[in-house]
Parts: sequence; structure tokens; C-alpha cells
Amino acid sequence: MAVDPLATLETSIGHQFADRNILHEALSHSSHIESEHSYERLEFLGDRVLGLLLADHFYAAFPQDDEGALSLRLHGEARMSTLAVIAKNLQLAEYIKSQSGLDIAGNDGVMADVVESLMAAIYLDAGLEAAREFLNRHWPLNSRADAQNEKDAKSKLQEWSLQHGLGLPAYRQLAKSGPDHAPQMTYEVKIEGYDAVVATAGSRKIAEQTAAASLLEWLQERTSGS
Repeated sequence: MAVDPLATLETSIGHQFADRNILHEALSHSSHIESEHSYERLEFLGDRVLGLLLADHFYAAFPQDDEGALSLRLHGEARMSTLAVIAKNLQLAEYIKSQSGLDIAGNDGVMADVVESLMAAIYLDAGLEAAREFLNRHWPLNSRADAQNEKDAKSKLQEWSLQHGLGLPAYRQLAKSGPDHAPQMTYEVKIEGYDAVVATAGSRKIAEQTAAASLLEWLQERTSGS
């Protein structure tokens, strides 16, 4: 009897899909010409589901933490590098449908996006508790992922903004160009009272991180010189 590769993946994920169509969509890169839909819409939803579940987890687990500390814990678990490790642990590159010759396994942005699309697929297939089980099974949820650990540019910028009473940084897409399998995404980040900074990259995550790093560097130079 032939082995069903998706059944193997479902075992690794810890969830058996009632609707395999949504699993196929979650694993379809935009470069795959036979796919009617890519994972991008699911990735959008999965990012929000993941954020809710992480916020709920850390809110309950660390009642002594203020908003800033909770935000740092959340971003430590939702950053691209963390999601890419989860994707590699699940060997997702073997299941992603993409254009022949495209280096999926070596693209952390794509791998992270597919983890979020899987989170959304599980949520739509079986509800929030099934998505929570996926989180608890595969995320490190490391209580030490706080301000003492290395933080990405978005987390550092958020910390700076909150410390100065300026609220959360706001990110907005300005443009998207190029083919679906090799897009160029332009995003801006803005903090109250300061001009926006713009960056362009091959994915939303990288563009936002680049813009955040540039704005943070400018802010630190400005405040250290004042």
C-alpha cells in the first residue's frame, strides 16, 4: 500500500484534517501554477490566530509581567527565525508545492509563512482549541524569551516606543510589484510624532524588519545626541 505523504505530515503536526482542501491550500506557494489559491490569505489569518494564542498563553502564565514584557515574550515566539525552526522540525519543505527549482527550504520567510498558514488551516478546520494544541505541541514557549534575550528589530522598536509613551509602531503596505513567486513588498513604519520610514524587500516580514531597524537606528542616534 502506498504511503500517503499528507497523512505523515498530519501525524507530525498532530492534527488530522477533516477538509484536506484547506491543507493543500496552506502548502501551496504562489509560484505553483496548478494551485488556484496560494497560502497567502491563510498566512494573513494565521498570523492573527498565532498572536491571539500567544498573548493568551503569556497573559495567563506571567501575571507579574506588564504590557511591554508580555509583548517581548510574544514577539520572541512569533518572529521569523522561531517559525522557520518549527517549519524545519516538521520538514515542511518536503510538502510545499512551488515552482520547480525554487529554493523553499532555504527561504526562512517562506517557511515561516507556511507555519502561519498551517495555524490558520487548523483553526478553520477544527477551531481555536485545535490551533492551541498545535501551538503547545510545536512552539518552545520558552519563559526566558524576554527582555534579557536577543530581540528582533520590530521588538526593539516596540520596546523603545512603549518606553517613551508613544504607543505601538504602525506598519502599512505601500506597494507590491513583481511576479507572485518573487514579489517586491514596500512597507512603512511610523511612530507618533516622527516621520515614517520605508523599506522594500521580498516579503512583508523582511520589509517590516528592515524598516523597523532603520527607524530605530535613527531614533537612537537622535535621542543620544540630544
